[in-house]
Amino acid sequence: MDTVQTNRATAHPQAAAATPRAIGDLPGPRPLPVVGNLLQLDATRLHLQLEAWCAEFGPYYRLRMGSRDTLVVADHEATAAALRDRPDGFQRTERMQTIGAEMGLLPGVFAANGDDWKRQRRMVMAGFDPTHVRRYHPALVTVADRLGQRWAAAAQAGADIDLQADLMRFTVDAIAGLAFGAEVNTLQSDGDVIQQHLDKVFPALAKRMVSPLPVWRWWRSAEVRQLEQSMAAINKAVSGFVAQARARLQAEPGRRDKPHNLLEAMIVAADEPGSGIDDTQVAGNVLTMLLAGEDTTANTLAWMIELLWRHPEALARATEEVRRVAGRAASPTIEELASLDYVEACCHETMRLKPVAPVLALQALRDTTVGGVAVPAGAVIINLMRRDSVSDTHVPRAARFEPERWLAEGSAAAAGANVKRTSMPFGAGPRICPGRYMALLEMKLAMAVLLGRFDIESVATPDGQPAREKLTFTMTPVGLRLRLKLRA
Repeated sequence: MDTVQTNRATAHPQAAAATPRAIGDLPGPRPLPVVGNLLQLDATRLHLQLEAWCAEFGPYYRLRMGSRDTLVVADHEATAAALRDRPDGFQRTERMQTIGAEMGLLPGVFAANGDDWKRQRRMVMAGFDPTHVRRYHPALVTVADRLGQRWAAAAQAGADIDLQADLMRFTVDAIAGLAFGAEVNTLQSDGDVIQQHLDKVFPALAKRMVSPLPVWRWWRSAEVRQLEQSMAAINKAVSGFVAQARARLQAEPGRRDKPHNLLEAMIVAADEPGSGIDDTQVAGNVLTMLLAGEDTTANTLAWMIELLWRHPEALARATEEVRRVAGRAASPTIEELASLDYVEACCHETMRLKPVAPVLALQALRDTTVGGVAVPAGAVIINLMRRDSVSDTHVPRAARFEPERWLAEGSAAAAGANVKRTSMPFGAGPRICPGRYMALLEMKLAMAVLLGRFDIESVATPDGQPAREKLTFTMTPVGLRLRLKLRA
């Protein structure tokens, strides 16, 4: 059975035998002439709009993006089938590639397609080899300790903590240190210039992706000029990371056998005969790690801290586990972090309820069917990644924060098989996130510092309501403030 038939049968067995429906024949929000539904879309609330329309029109409906029909899919089986059919059947959209290139984003594995993606994937996976990850651990612990020191100062002063901002500092410093061997210490200074530049990238990309007209090509507004300056600064910093790593490898040839960080491991892999990788692509993946590592990990941590605060029994259990396994977390070992099963379950449950990427767009490379809907080559499908994972049809008590659902026989890694099929925060198939293990390691380390050294006094927003979801390419909590006291 070929891939197209497999996708169709897996996504919707009943629909496989019927004549596929055309995307244009599906229900959907009423489009306007010329622009279609584009003027109705709000980039900062796009996921919520699409989920609301799903409740109205069902798990398969039509959006008109300009003159082109786009299929919206809110069926985890169909989405998983499409994700498994990469890179041959589906790819990142051409629009994302075009807009990214216009912004000055260097090519990396996240946006790469086809053979280019396969070459870069091999290089990136070499950097995430478990032996290398173990070698990076001391650098990660150093950054986590700085986070603890920053929070201790705030606790002693009785000051509120801007949770999202501090977690962004933590993730930027962690990625720069363990991935590139670079000292970017934003946690102990106000010199967070690179973070300020990075923070402009995803919002601009998200806004341009749904813009009905490419106004930025015709009018260089102050916002456009600021983005250009930020991209120039980012690319200069990234090129510097690559040059420094090459200088270290040249000065210490032994590093080629035992790279000290992800970047050195990628360069070694890129320098292998026939790799097809040059320094531009290496630099593109440095940028990919900075962007993806900053937003995704920081956002998940912020959501998790808020969810734990709103569920005191879960917070108490996570705190007990951290203090029993890692104590005050001065320098928890990889083995201690691996033993934090309940904390890891909290990570997975947070990503089920608050996935950082609730919307995933793919473009078909050939004629295919998705859930009994004919998808011609070149058509775009927008996958809603959260809908089934928060549906009682697929997950018992789906609206509740219950980390226990991920545990079986005391191990988070062996459990939640039915939940795992619906919740795919790291994607699925050949393009599943290569940094997922590293992200979980960072999250567990940050939680070990928080729960091992402090008692949480409050997690709140200015209006006292749960944090609002804002989409800036990734889904961010708005306005979370944290207040801590030092553990007695």
